[in-house]
Amino acid sequence: MQIIKLDATHSTNLYLKKLSVEKQLEDFTIVVTEDQFEGRGQRGAVWQSEKGKNLTFSIFKRIGDLAIRHQFAIGMCTALAVYNCLDEYDVPDLRVKWPNDIMSGQKKICGILIENTFASGTIKSAIIGIGLNVNQTNFDGMEKASSLKLVCNKSFDLDELMTGIAQKLYAQFAALPEKGFNRLQQHYEAVLFRKDKPSTFKGIDGVNFSGIIRGISDTGKLNVEIEGRKIVAFDLKEIAMMLN
Repeated sequence: MQIIKLDATHSTNLYLKKLSVEKQLEDFTIVVTEDQFEGRGQRGAVWQSEKGKNLTFSIFKRIGDLAIRHQFAIGMCTALAVYNCLDEYDVPDLRVKWPNDIMSGQKKICGILIENTFASGTIKSAIIGIGLNVNQTNFDGMEKASSLKLVCNKSFDLDELMTGIAQKLYAQFAALPEKGFNRLQQHYEAVLFRKDKPSTFKGIDGVNFSGIIRGISDTGKLNVEIEGRKIVAFDLKEIAMMLN
């Protein structure tokens, strides 16, 4: 495991992607920075982070020959790694919000962005970006965001957290061939945010509707029960959960 520490960079994912083109990277190469000023999230969102207060890092993971239809396994491994690490710190009301945000109660504390490299119909490698709000306490204009310090009422060591998450992620990937997609899916669904609870969603047409999350499909889509027992599988761009 090689760790590259930067004072500042536009994006750890972009830095690692460029590095992977220039040279052959060791599996689990990590790039971490104190200041990421163009961090990206899901749906094109910008990940804002106060310098030196949070954990912003990316991991290069050599995958091998994972079928494209099972690419969501990478997201599940990552989300569960972060979840399992934070659970050991007794972070309250911890859940994974599909596809791979980490929540404490109704607040988002961690975002994950995964970018895969494909060849011959399989996934060869992935760059896994993780942004974890740790010691930041001011989130002006981001009412749905929180941090470990706010929810646990104490400060955390960034290096210790990064090492813990990396170790959990390594263990998740090491166990994947034996566990397989289905067992990984069971573990993921067991900690899925608002599973089996009535929730409000916004569809691709901008119209709100009610539904109940029942799990995920074999390809990682969100299975939502609507209109009385009708299960519909939604992709990331097709649905958004409306938080109170």
